[in-house]
Amino acid sequence: MTKATFGAGCFWHVEAGFRKVEGVLGTRVGYAGGSVENPTYEDVCSHRSGHAEVVEVEFDPEKVSYGHLLAEFWTMHDPTQLNRQGPDIGPNYRSIIITHDDEQRALAEASKQALAERSPKPIVTEVIDAVHFWVAEDYHQQYFEKKGISSCAVTVMDPVS
Repeated sequence: MTKATFGAGCFWHVEAGFRKVEGVLGTRVGYAGGSVENPTYEDVCSHRSGHAEVVEVEFDPEKVSYGHLLAEFWTMHDPTQLNRQGPDIGPNYRSIIITHDDEQRALAEASKQALAERSPKPIVTEVIDAVHFWVAEDYHQQYFEKKGISSCAVTVMDPVS
């Protein structure tokens, strides 16, 4: 089992997307990349904690590659929008890849560069080394499944355009 962490706007949408990928064993939504210890949803939404809403993905590398997870990540959001996704505005909605080893970092950087070469706009996605992951409150975990909905309305960029 291997771990990957991504932020691409509202973590409910991102988590739902990764849960559909064959080889993903589990997901947890949470907060990372900020300065407040043990932040709450309210702390993160205040835009003062510095944290992004992220999803920690546990996956079986024998069934799905990290490269495939990166490809899925790029299709889940518009990586050209700085500190927002659609109507969701703030640094907590930023596009971010948190890498857990040198191989993930190299793949993430190469993937971002390949997308940048095809994109008419700059890719603003951050790529950072692993930081502390704070698990979000229970009511945020598998939110769409708990609410019986399939997704929220998010406009994404076609990464191959």
